[in-house]
Amino acid sequence: MSALLSLFIKLSAFSALAFGGINALLPALYDLSVNQEHWLNTQTFADFFAIAQAAPGPNLMTVTLIGWHVSGVIGAIVASIAICWPSSIMVFFLQRYISNLRNPITKKTIQFAASALAVGLVLGSAWDISQQINHSLAAFALTLLAIAVMLLSRWHPLYLIVIGAVLGVLGFI
Repeated sequence: MSALLSLFIKLSAFSALAFGGINALLPALYDLSVNQEHWLNTQTFADFFAIAQAAPGPNLMTVTLIGWHVSGVIGAIVASIAICWPSSIMVFFLQRYISNLRNPITKKTIQFAASALAVGLVLGSAWDISQQINHSLAAFALTLLAIAVMLLSRWHPLYLIVIGAVLGVLGFI
């Protein structure tokens, strides 16, 4: 199977499960792109994730960068389309269904349940990714410090990314 076809099929399947956004799928995306297909190594995956988080726009940029790495500009386009089309169709029909519900309590219940599910998936994903990319006590400490700063302050996440990059360049993590 060609790399582009494999990229399209596998990312389309991920899109159907992308409840909570791309961040909820990061552990599975990491496993696919690093362990199964060997499209990237761990460091490149972490770099692509950091770029996607620092750049404005949607988090699906991680997938676009993976596609670019696999097959250049065409790979980036294929990956972006593959990760968007299934979930977009499902959300379209789900939103129509929810909009047609007459009972406001049922509507709110579905919306709150979906929100809780998305938050839980993103938190679980963050935990899995931190275990896969943190290979030292210093890296785990930096992760915990970043979580504390994000919860207790109003710092922009870009500051934390810069601090992590500087610590990495200096060899502390």
